[in-house]
Amino acid sequence: MLGAIEAGGTKFVLAVSDNNLEHVERLSIPTTTPEETFGKVFEFFDNYTLDAMGIGSFGPIDVNKKSATYGYVTSTPKSGWKNVDFLGRLKERYDVPMGWTTDVNAAAFGELKKGAAIGKESCLYLTIGTGIGGGAVINGEPLEGYGHPEMGHILVRMHENDSFEGACPYHKNCLEGLASGPAIEKRHNKKAQYLTDNDEVWEIEAYYLAQALMTYTLILSPEKIILGGGVMKQTQLFPLVRTEFSKLLNEYVATPNLEEYIVAPKLQDNAGITGCLLLAQNEL
Repeated sequence: MLGAIEAGGTKFVLAVSDNNLEHVERLSIPTTTPEETFGKVFEFFDNYTLDAMGIGSFGPIDVNKKSATYGYVTSTPKSGWKNVDFLGRLKERYDVPMGWTTDVNAAAFGELKKGAAIGKESCLYLTIGTGIGGGAVINGEPLEGYGHPEMGHILVRMHENDSFEGACPYHKNCLEGLASGPAIEKRHNKKAQYLTDNDEVWEIEAYYLAQALMTYTLILSPEKIILGGGVMKQTQLFPLVRTEFSKLLNEYVATPNLEEYIVAPKLQDNAGITGCLLLAQNEL
């Protein structure tokens, strides 16, 4: 049996499957205190004899196996979760191999193996919602180094019609600070879903997202870019982002056809938990 945890700041999704990734059971629980949340995690998984687990967690987390705090949630703003030994708590309970990465790396891995990037060796997954996070799989493996990608916090150039100072407490005019759901709401004093018919809102949003995608393309050269998260439910964004991306890149490097290169998640909201099950499978 494979166990999987997609640990988000709002909720944990727990799942078990056989080695063919056929789900046996799945449960969603709210992310509260570590003690309460882990109690419910243990209550769920104690019903099964697990052979491996895969965990994709909100971050920042420590993914460096040489580090003394490998497996920890580190400098997260999530109340009560800073410096929590996430992986250590699981290992105390379950003596099985465990794959550990970010929630967005897990989502990218899920989309590569079972979703929009099947048949590819690389892809990038960006989620645009309450925050902006990005994960990548390069040569079939989630991208990690000394740490993990924090793609939402690259700096971007301001749109000429945008005077918003930015919503990120760390950087102001980073991608998350200018293009996340809360940034859209603070800029316009309305939630994104109530701004669907305002063309300027989405032209500005597309400008920031396209800048980021150009940067990722130039650095990582992924075979597919997948855009998920609540903001991307505004499907009119996809053609706007592709158009702006084409302008900014200006044919400097070759990419696949943009309608096939910049796409929505095929697994929709199941990308993360699927990726976590695949991480568990990899551990075997």
